Amino acid sequence: MVALLGQIPRYWLARRFRLGAPLPANVTVGLTYRCNSRCQTCRVYERQSAELTVEEWARVFAGLGAAPYWFTFSGGEPFLRRDTPDIVRAAIVTCRPRVVNLPTNGLLTDRVVEGAAAVCAADPQTRVIVNVSLDGVGPQHDEIRGVPGAYEKAVATVRGLQELRCANLTVGIHTVISRFNAANMERIVPQLLALGPDSYVTEVAEQRVELGTTALDIAPDAEAYDRALDHVERALAEHLRDGVSGLIQAFRREYYARARRYLRSGETGLPCYAGLASAQIDPSGDVWFCCVRAESVGNVKAAGYDFRAVWRGSAAERLRDSVRRAECACPLANAAYTNMLCHPPTIARVLWQRWVPRWFQNSKFVACASRA
Repeated sequence: MVALLGQIPRYWLARRFRLGAPLPANVTVGLTYRCNSRCQTCRVYERQSAELTVEEWARVFAGLGAAPYWFTFSGGEPFLRRDTPDIVRAAIVTCRPRVVNLPTNGLLTDRVVEGAAAVCAADPQTRVIVNVSLDGVGPQHDEIRGVPGAYEKAVATVRGLQELRCANLTVGIHTVISRFNAANMERIVPQLLALGPDSYVTEVAEQRVELGTTALDIAPDAEAYDRALDHVERALAEHLRDGVSGLIQAFRREYYARARRYLRSGETGLPCYAGLASAQIDPSGDVWFCCVRAESVGNVKAAGYDFRAVWRGSAAERLRDSVRRAECACPLANAAYTNMLCHPPTIARVLWQRWVPRWFQNSKFVACASRA
């Protein structure tokens, strides 16, 4: 975390004074659009792409160097590629990230468990997070994901990952809160937490170009989302841990507050650092700032696998100007966490809420000071 915080002033200066683009600390690698789910909240499986090979990805990672602190390897379903562990290990060996996140629908239990074990062995200093998607319990999850038996397979994957007992593995559960499950979160969350994940995260369903959902009515209304998050936050409060885990939960609460705000007003109140601190590369090598707009600023394969050439090209600078002018807004969780780390008032608020005792936060002294 200290290494990441040391990079943040460079992003502040680059955004404020247009001093050129540092390499991103948060990189999402889209490995494939193929997917074996047919989710009500996603149409990514309808997209086609010529996927980069392991060797091609290795050349891209060489261009990124040691800049990425956090990698996410996404899909589609990443584990439909049998070489996914090889690609992830290439990133770990070349870039030495502190965190690697692998989301999965959990349908391919053996492949996910074996792949996670291989990735964890690449470097014990890299924290590997495997987030298994569960949007409901039993038949409701199967219906949302469009696959009979999906819930049982995902639960088997969670248990298989837990049995690995790798010291650098975090087994997480991820829920997309949509209009299809928002009303049931009071029942869903406790049952998912009962599975004993190391972490539990939610994200609001949204319209994204990458997922082909721009015309779909999938997001809950603001009131339904508020009620759903109330249940999530109450349940998580009982699982709040000390130290780093507790701090991560505090950042998640801040993200949830921003997502609530977005559904009510259409803005998050945070400056966006997509195109500076965060980036995404699609399966064919197109470089995006985020998956919501999914606007390509160039292709790494066409640039001889030189990420820097694409990242600092004229097309990227034009899109950065659009982001600086706040011509878009979204509650995308992956980018939001980077944006919060780059926003001093948010960091101060999270630290205050995490470590200052409640009795002091609510004291007359603080109330008087805040009015002064």
